[in-house]
Amino acid sequence: MHVLSRAIMAAVALSAFLMTQAQDAWAQRRVALVIGNSAYKHASLLPNPKNDAADLAAVLKRLDFEVVEGHDLDKASMDRTIRNFANKLAGSQIALFFYAGHGLQVGGQNYLIPVDAQLNSGAALDFETVRLDLIQRTMERESTTNIFIVDACRDNPLARNLARALGTRSASVGRGLAAMESGEGTLISFSTQPGNVALDGTGRNSPFAAALMKHIPTPGEDLPTILINVRNDVMAATERRQVPWEHSALTARVYFTPPKPTGPTVDQQIELSFWASVKDSQAPTVLRTYVDRYPKGEFVTIARALIEHYERQAKAAEAERAEAEKRQEEARKATELKRLEDERRAREEALAAERRRAVQQKDSAAEKAAEEKAKREASARDELLRKTLDEVIAAREAAKKAAEQHAAASQAAQEAKRAATTAIETKRMESAGGEPAKLAALPTLPPPETHQGPFDGLWTVTHTSSNCQNRNGAFRLPVKNGQIVGQNRKGTVAAGGEVRWVTSAGYDNQPVDWTGVLKGNGGTGTYQRRDRKCFGSFKARRG
Repeated sequence: MHVLSRAIMAAVALSAFLMTQAQDAWAQRRVALVIGNSAYKHASLLPNPKNDAADLAAVLKRLDFEVVEGHDLDKASMDRTIRNFANKLAGSQIALFFYAGHGLQVGGQNYLIPVDAQLNSGAALDFETVRLDLIQRTMERESTTNIFIVDACRDNPLARNLARALGTRSASVGRGLAAMESGEGTLISFSTQPGNVALDGTGRNSPFAAALMKHIPTPGEDLPTILINVRNDVMAATERRQVPWEHSALTARVYFTPPKPTGPTVDQQIELSFWASVKDSQAPTVLRTYVDRYPKGEFVTIARALIEHYERQAKAAEAERAEAEKRQEEARKATELKRLEDERRAREEALAAERRRAVQQKDSAAEKAAEEKAKREASARDELLRKTLDEVIAAREAAKKAAEQHAAASQAAQEAKRAATTAIETKRMESAGGEPAKLAALPTLPPPETHQGPFDGLWTVTHTSSNCQNRNGAFRLPVKNGQIVGQNRKGTVAAGGEVRWVTSAGYDNQPVDWTGVLKGNGGTGTYQRRDRKCFGSFKARRG
């Protein structure tokens, strides 16, 4: 549990750090003012500016801008809307201003025209219009990066009104808008070059607004690239009669939609950090935390394969311990059986000697008593031997079953390990084309244990029996890495010394089970044909 908690805490800490870095990189506060004036009271209706403003505002909102929006604003409403925008600028990283409607230049200054303007006098210029440089100064004072986009160079009848009112000074009323210089961190974009008139268009949007909305959302393109694409589209749509213009003093790249990351995304980095904290653990509970958190994660196939591998490995180890315990029990029962057989032989020899003495002394009563005693004891001993032999057989069957379970568990563990290795190699091949972060996140399975077993070596086994065809004999028994693999012999030696192997009788190939315990360089045990027609004991010596 301590390892699990430590791994999760490390992953969470790194995840929080990466999320903070991501927020620093892309979580810029963006504020926009979008105004579209169409319904002029003292000039002909402009069909598109209101549509241009509404459609662009929707695009900007999708791009995480805070949008202050106004349509068909009179002078008072324009002043109020601009003031509201100015209040929102504090703390912003990007400020954008878009205006569509009538505008004019007088004496090299640019003015935006509210829908209630009449411009019937020279004084009207100060009281009925909005100076564009006022908005520029406000934005440059508050925000780091500023974008001016003005689509206000349309043929303007109100400009003619003002020119008539100015009389001899009418020459100061210029065509279109005057060129503007941007301050540090500012870009100014006009729908057409200074002194020229922009087209309103015949569709829902002006050619300039339509191109702008088409290219602004393009992922990975910065603002200058976007404006080049807009210029090309407008020139194509107007047969080169309208050429958008801009002046830039930007000090950093500006993206409406950030470029797609070339490396892992922030979410992928968080997942990678979490995976890295658990991938080399051999505890299924630790690996399962990744699966629970990322059920469709990049490495979930590997994680599940590793969980299966380590669970199977643990079951195989438990089965090995269970087999060792059963073998110890089998060896103990076999030793008990041998002790009883030795006691029986010794007692039978003692009773036989007692009977011989009675015969020699011609004591028929003593002879008869010795016979009766021998019968009673033989019956009791036979019953005890039968019971003990049954226990030996039961212990042997239990050990055999445990060995089969151990073999099955070991086989399942090997298959699970192969599956885990395959999952890792498959991911390695998938990531080989240029995803170093994923390659680095691949786990390494611990190597198989190849250490020498404590009982490895060449053993000499000497066996004896009272009822086997080959009553006495000896043979060599090689042990390597705890395995007995020799001619006609297969078995294992556990770390605790419990030994078990199977051979076959030479004259009829009947299986013979050998079980015992090795200690140091020696050992003892018993053997028995499975048809129970032959059994005996053995001694083993290494070297």
